[in-house]
Amino acid sequence: MEKNIMESEFYQLKVKKPNGEILEMKDFKGKNVLIVNTATKCGLAPQFKGLETLNQKYKDKGLVVLGFPSAQFMNQEPETNETVEEACKINHGVTFQLTEMVDVNGKNEHPVYTYLKSKKGGFLGRKIKWNFTKFLVDKNGNVVERYAPTTKPEAIEKDILKIINY
Repeated sequence: MEKNIMESEFYQLKVKKPNGEILEMKDFKGKNVLIVNTATKCGLAPQFKGLETLNQKYKDKGLVVLGFPSAQFMNQEPETNETVEEACKINHGVTFQLTEMVDVNGKNEHPVYTYLKSKKGGFLGRKIKWNFTKFLVDKNGNVVERYAPTTKPEAIEKDILKIINY
């Protein structure tokens, strides 16, 4: 893991919650953050359950799970900022923080994703290929790992344990 000589750029980033309130990454200093682009109608949506399990199991040990809803992949997120939290809670049991709807690629991509992708490219380059791409950020704001959409949340647990105990 890289040393934190200067404050991580990660902590300068912000995103809005679905209700429009600002969520600042600096509020997560000292915590490990799992960031996921989500979509409620995606074939990978069952991963919400695994993400919520990780959230419940490790939130008191310094893990924050952040879901970034995105409709960039075949419009598999039909919800709006007004309805996405309720839909995720009712249909998938989600209690972890969701953000406003975002783009994860392209000219309107959210700065959080520009940063994450600049630190950890994917198998075929930096572009996010599908819903449920995951990034693990350590308590110093360093992007530790990027996971493919098909990587189940349970498979990430060992990496979460490493950085929680670091």
